[in-house]
Amino acid sequence: MHPVILPRPAQITHAEYRARRRVLMERLSADSAVLLPGASLVTRSRDSEFPFRQDSDFHYLTGFPEPDALLLLLPGREDGESVLFCQDRDPALEAWTGIRLGAKGAVREHGIDQAFENAERDARLAGLLDGRKALYLPLDDAGALQLAEEVRGELSGRARRGAVAPTVFADVSGLVHEQRMVKSEAELALMRHAGEVSARAHVRAMRASRPGLVERQLQAELEHEFRWQGGSGPAYASIVGGGSNACVLHYIENHAPLRDGELVLIDAGAEFDLYAGDITRTFPVNGRFTPAQQALYEVVLAAQERAVEAVRPGATLVTIHEGVVHDLTAGLIELGLLEGDVQARIADGDYKRFYLHSTSHWLGLDVHDVGAYRLQGEPRALLPGMVLTVEPGLYVPDADDMPEAFRGVGIRIEDDVAVTPEGHEVLTSAVPKRVADIEALMDTE
Repeated sequence: MHPVILPRPAQITHAEYRARRRVLMERLSADSAVLLPGASLVTRSRDSEFPFRQDSDFHYLTGFPEPDALLLLLPGREDGESVLFCQDRDPALEAWTGIRLGAKGAVREHGIDQAFENAERDARLAGLLDGRKALYLPLDDAGALQLAEEVRGELSGRARRGAVAPTVFADVSGLVHEQRMVKSEAELALMRHAGEVSARAHVRAMRASRPGLVERQLQAELEHEFRWQGGSGPAYASIVGGGSNACVLHYIENHAPLRDGELVLIDAGAEFDLYAGDITRTFPVNGRFTPAQQALYEVVLAAQERAVEAVRPGATLVTIHEGVVHDLTAGLIELGLLEGDVQARIADGDYKRFYLHSTSHWLGLDVHDVGAYRLQGEPRALLPGMVLTVEPGLYVPDADDMPEAFRGVGIRIEDDVAVTPEGHEVLTSAVPKRVADIEALMDTE
């Protein structure tokens, strides 16, 4: 019997995309413009490409799904403030690669004010930007900079005929990234769905696990569920690390056998309408924790649950991380992996031998989502609508000075958490993380 297909949430409306563009333009002067390219296809090998994935900032402002598009925002323009250049309609190519929307389709189906096909771009672009003194674009995009320089050169050459070229290039990325930090209700619905799909996939992998499988076979269980539920696939390269592979933070080879008596760490999430899920769970390959594994696991779990409870408006990622560091360090001392006083081990950094990373990152259209972590040098306070991960971990080196029962054991527990006006919402709670619940789920006897 096939698994149940979850009902999908509503897509983001044209009105919301228009509102996002309006918010951005309201931050610009009347003589400014925005030039933002979309993503292009990337060659995988010879004449095949990687699956297309739109640039996140471009998607945030347009929802337009095709490669090689270009967005202009022109505040105050009477003929339309949003202008899109897109792929030409070409029946011969469309027979191979699928129907293209074209200029009319971009206006009709995506709420853009005006659109032209790319064949017209060179003839129209400079005229559209004539008189715009400040041009906002992604300054880290070499292609966008080259295009902006070409436009400025062309308009400078027309100066005797009254053309006015941009005199300032400014970075648009920071402005867009600040907008993206606080998610709308429609975005939260998509992220809630991505979290639920991701959770179902982790449950499926737990149920499938047994000694003798290869890590990649659990990866297959995960990614089948992602796609079965309508996702585009994984939001990032899935991590399935059995045994000591769990101590490699970004282990993606996933080709080792899963051994009886070891743990397996899975860090994987679905991408749905470009929004990312991001879950980590660690569980025994055979369904039963050893006493040492459970003892270390309970330290991480307690730290993770307390950190999740700390997520609320006004909290900061720094204070959440500091709480996790304290809890993990105290647990390491209690288990005999560190010695001495908790504050002393924090101060001298000895805990970092076991805990190498931060507790949280932003989550959204990118799995490590955009947005500043500090404002004017100070940790930024959480606001309702922000989404973050909470993911403490402990990774015990396979070293002679470590107790044998703990050597090479890696444990991480990660959930996706949205900040609400009253506190928080865990978007990934549908996958168990307590020892008894995991063992009950995996019990096949």
